[in-house]
Amino acid sequence: MRRRSSRSSAEQNSEIDMTPMLDIVFIMLIFFIVTASSVKESGINVNRPTAQSAEKDVKGNIIVSIKPSGEVWIDKQIVDIRAVRATIARLHAENPLGTVIIAADREAKTHALVQVMDQIRLAGVANAAIATESDSQ
Repeated sequence: MRRRSSRSSAEQNSEIDMTPMLDIVFIMLIFFIVTASSVKESGINVNRPTAQSAEKDVKGNIIVSIKPSGEVWIDKQIVDIRAVRATIARLHAENPLGTVIIAADREAKTHALVQVMDQIRLAGVANAAIATESDSQ
């Protein structure tokens, strides 16, 4: 006589359902992709000039924006021209590999651009880039 086991056939062939775990992994993957690709913006829109030699830079950058009125914006806040040096020095110390990019509106005065560039150099950043739009011809 054969003995019947006390286990049911469902228990003998039990498997772990991996679907919920895969759902969680994909949700986490999407979360990390979205948060990692966020770019720091200056907080204002500027009408940048065009250039044929424009290149795209996707590293973490410090963006300084100059409006046509001469207002300077850094990290979504308006900054007085006399405080640009200290602000850039602090942000550059936090992210030493980041590039300083000046996004000046094409209607902004050259005087404001030169003042900002001077303050950035005095903050210890030798090379500041000027943001342009690529010339589509």
